[in-house]
This record gives sequence, structure tokens and C-alpha cells, in this order.
Amino acid sequence: MHPSHKLPPLTFKNLTTPSTFKTQMADRFFPQNMPEFIQEQDPPPPETTTTPLLSLPYNSFSDQLKQASFNLKQTIVVETWGNNGERLNDYRVYTGALGTAFLVFKAYQVSHNKKDLDLCKDIVKACHSASSGSSRVTFLCGLAGVYALGAVVAKQANDDNLCDYYLTRFREIKIPKDLPNELLYGRAGYLWACLFLNKNLGQNTISSTHMRTITDEIMRSGRRLRTKECPLMYEWHGKRYWGAAHGLVGIMHVLMSMVLTEDELKDVKGTILYMIKNRFPSGNYPSSEGSESDRLVHWCHGAPGVALTLAKAAKVFGDEEFYKAAVEAGEVVWKRGLLKRVGICHGISGNTYVFLALYRLTGDIKFLYRAKAFAAFLYEKSRMLISQGVMHGGDNPFSLFEGVGGMAYLFMDMVEPLEARFPAYEL
Repeated sequence: MHPSHKLPPLTFKNLTTPSTFKTQMADRFFPQNMPEFIQEQDPPPPETTTTPLLSLPYNSFSDQLKQASFNLKQTIVVETWGNNGERLNDYRVYTGALGTAFLVFKAYQVSHNKKDLDLCKDIVKACHSASSGSSRVTFLCGLAGVYALGAVVAKQANDDNLCDYYLTRFREIKIPKDLPNELLYGRAGYLWACLFLNKNLGQNTISSTHMRTITDEIMRSGRRLRTKECPLMYEWHGKRYWGAAHGLVGIMHVLMSMVLTEDELKDVKGTILYMIKNRFPSGNYPSSEGSESDRLVHWCHGAPGVALTLAKAAKVFGDEEFYKAAVEAGEVVWKRGLLKRVGICHGISGNTYVFLALYRLTGDIKFLYRAKAFAAFLYEKSRMLISQGVMHGGDNPFSLFEGVGGMAYLFMDMVEPLEARFPAYEL
């Protein structure tokens, strides 16, 4: 490898606080001046300022990302967990210590270092204590995340007693009748935890009968608010959101993993088709029903989260329209998705997963190149841009969903791009 291709270690200390973030909200993304495609081992076109990393063979590139991710993971562990595992204020996957555990578990899956597995067990144990008395029930923001991840990690560690303990606690979770249906705090987020357990511990770890009762309620709720054009509709805090975090597309994503009747499949398909039909002329998607504001290109609101669900719909239904719409949503992300934020919920790290999903769906090397381009931008520039206040490091700057934790997770995922999955969303 040419020495000019080797960058200094990626470390983050004393990240810029949100109050120093200088960018105007209207100026949400960096100009897209990267070449449409660069063949590996060819130099970038002289008229561009593109990083030489894009010319590296993929294995060499991903090796650098892997090393960077492990260095960054160490910083994240110190910042969110400390050296002695102090009492936790936030136990959640989304912004708290359980997100660090999820990252450390990913590191174990990549490196097979037993120290990572042991550390993960310790963090989950502390999250279990910190979650005592919580009424939240989802994977991302509640008890289901603690118990589901705890059971899977215990199983990997061959600790059957601990695995059974977490599974028992998971099965004891009470689902409130007034629970919303969305992913972060609602039924879809609880169901995702069930799917996570069944994928990692074996089908029917959580019974299909139990999951069916939750699915039934999600379908009933959606049909109660259906419109003439849209078979399923949901509200969260009085608003009919479309996005992955709180709205339609996140709920549809989970429902497509369930065993559905023919009528239910028809309603799910019709709902996604309704969204495609009513997207903005730009190809982006509204954040909520009736919104005319075409500005958010995030996983949580806008084309990136929709693209991931469209890619899944293309596989589930086999329809060319979903395939085509997924690719078109990916074009929006390529043009407007180099956000001035680092995270996976609403930042470049999350948007990169769109290209990895499209690469899996299509096999087109163009999408792997695009993932490489976004990841290279993060690797080479994020530390400097955050320190300058030009890029937002996240309200919780070392967390999995808002901060550099998501970037570290992405870099680990880039090692095996066909196996990459947006954490706590794709299975």
C-alpha cells in the first residue's frame, strides 16, 4: 500500500458540544462533488478533491476502517462506560450504554475477542440495573433491548443460565394497552426485539402466537386510521409520521418480517405504494402526512429510511416498482445525504447503509462504491469538521444512534458489506 494512502489514527476526544455547531439548519448537507464512480486502483480525476482512499482496493480500504473502528470503540467505551462501570444515567440502545454494548458485541463478532464479549456482558448487566422500574418496552429505548441483547450475548458466552434469566424477563414484559405502534417507543419496536431473539437464538424462542397478538393490534390500529388511498395509517403524538423512527415506513419494515395473511400483505403493499405515489417531485419523502417540507434526508425522516424499507419490499413482494423506487430513493441520498451530522439516525453514517442495502439488493458495484465514498468522507474529515463546529457530533456524541458510536459500527460493517445491516432496523 502506498504510504500516502495511510491516514493517522481516528480518535475522538472532547467532541464539540451542540452549542458550537455553526451550520445553519437550512444548509443541511455538504456539496456532493465526488465522482460518480472510480475504478479501484485508478487515481481520482484531477479536477476533483476526492480522497485517494477511493482508489484503494476494497480490502485495503476496509482494513483501515476496521482498525479505525476498534480504536474509536475504545474511546467510546471510556466515555460512555468508564473504567469501572459507574452508575448509568441512560441505559438505552439509542443514546445510552446499551448502544455501547451493541457496538462492543459487533466488535466481538468481527474480532472474536473474548474480552469484548465479557465487557458486553458487564455493560448489559449494568443496563439491567439501571432499567429497573422503566415502563419502556422497545428494543431501541426500553426493556426489550436489555433482555434481548442480554440473552443473545449470554448465549454466545455459553452461559445458559444467564440466557434463560434474560429470556424469562423478556417474556414477563407487559405491553400497555395504550402503547403507540412506532419503532422507537411502540409495538413495532417490541416486535423487532422478538425478531432479533428468534434470529439469533432460534425460531419460536418468542412464540409465533405471542407475536401474532402484537401484529394483530398493529394491523387493527392501522386499519382504524386508514384512508381511501392508504390502507394503513398511524399516529404518534397526534401526527401521522411517515419515517422509520416514528411512522409508517418503520412499522411496514417490521410487519414485512412477520407471517401475514393475504389481506394483511395486501394492506402493507398498498401502504408502501401509497408512499411512493405521494413522494416529493425530488424523489424525497415527506416526514409526515400532508407535509410540504422537502428538507429531511435522514433515516428517521425522509428517503434513507424509506429506501431501506423499499429494498426489503422488493425482496418480499418481488415487484419491479419497489426495486425501482428503492434505487430512486438511493439517488436522493447520494445527492443530498452527505449530511452535516455524523450519526446513524440523522447523519452520514446512517445514510451510508442505504448504499449497502442497495448493493445487496442489486449486486451493482456502483452502490458499494457509494458506500465507500460516504465512509471515506467520514473517516478522513469527520473529526476535523466536528472540532471546527461545521459538523454536528450529536447531542449524545458517543452514542450509537446520535454520535460516533454509529460511525464505528458502520466501519465494522464495511468489512463484510454483503452482511452489513442497519443496527436495530435491518435483520
